Amino acid sequence: MRIYLDNAATTPIDTEVFNAMTPYLLNHFGNPSSLHQQGREARKAIEDCRANIADLLNASPQEIIFTSGGTEADNTAIFSAVYSEGVKHVITTRFEHHAVLHTLEALHAKGIITVSFIKHDDKGVLDIAHLVELLQVSPRSLVSVMHANNEIGNLNDIEVIGELCERYNALFHTDTVQTMGHYRHDLQKLKIHFLAASAHKFHGPKGVGFLFCRKGVKLSQLIHGGGQEGRLRAGTENIHGIIGLTKALQIAYKNINQHQQHIQSLKTYMIERLMSEVPGVIFNGNSANINGSLYTVLNVGLPSVGYSRGLLECFDEHGISVSGGSACSAGAASHVLQAIATDVTKDNIRFSFSKLNTRAEIDQVIDALNNIYQTIAA
Repeated sequence: MRIYLDNAATTPIDTEVFNAMTPYLLNHFGNPSSLHQQGREARKAIEDCRANIADLLNASPQEIIFTSGGTEADNTAIFSAVYSEGVKHVITTRFEHHAVLHTLEALHAKGIITVSFIKHDDKGVLDIAHLVELLQVSPRSLVSVMHANNEIGNLNDIEVIGELCERYNALFHTDTVQTMGHYRHDLQKLKIHFLAASAHKFHGPKGVGFLFCRKGVKLSQLIHGGGQEGRLRAGTENIHGIIGLTKALQIAYKNINQHQQHIQSLKTYMIERLMSEVPGVIFNGNSANINGSLYTVLNVGLPSVGYSRGLLECFDEHGISVSGGSACSAGAASHVLQAIATDVTKDNIRFSFSKLNTRAEIDQVIDALNNIYQTIAA
């Protein structure tokens, strides 16, 4: 059986989630915009999900807009800040997902906004003092900073960033695609205006996510058509996806402490074994810092095997699924690793863990790695 350690790309759907979705594929198939009983039942299911998610995040149901995933949520937040709130300057980082960076690049190329990047050190840790300087120069900006990086796992202090944004009358957008379902988010305490999330990162289905938009902030309609989602997002709702998203988040919140302890123990164990058995190993970004990184991600620079696809291909041949970075940028050089000037002589591998992984699997991965190096040396 293959070992799956690419959970930052996507997670396997939880059986309970699948079972919760199935009736809405087979039986409760009504269009939620229809006025008959089947339509009303579908509408009620969606609104119940909206209320349940809002309750978990300490938000109001009207602040939750269902989307096709994190990319749409990020785009909607940015376009809303620019076109509805009149933002002309965006402050962000070199480490954001392309859903953010490419959107900002397109707006900048059209002369609609200017963009500033927060300075960082060689581990990718953000310089908060520089953020303050940028806010002092352009207080009514949009600050777009992800909660945790999907490649190197660096955690950003969104509580501090949010408080700074409030002080300088800036809007704050954060991509929580990697942390939703893995950390608790209290949106009454966090000074966040926009938050993006995607179900398939916490054992829900692909193709569904949500945007939190704080009450009072104006939203721009990205997709035009019908009057769904309070006339904020046209298109017949993905009912079974929304059901799955909600169930996955409920399961995640119910077991969040247990899962975090388990996954963190796997990451710590892998760090220990790599350090003791692989000479020359390095850890990219802040990913080996237990307190400063996402507990599900470990980005490792390993001695190169010299092949075109390097260790990625070797691991795949050994039945181990890992990645070199974001799945959305497969085949391209990682902009995240480039931003921290990662050692290009290494084979850089992202291991990302879930609640389903085991200590025995970590042992198998390290044994496979040792076998790969021994075969090359022979």
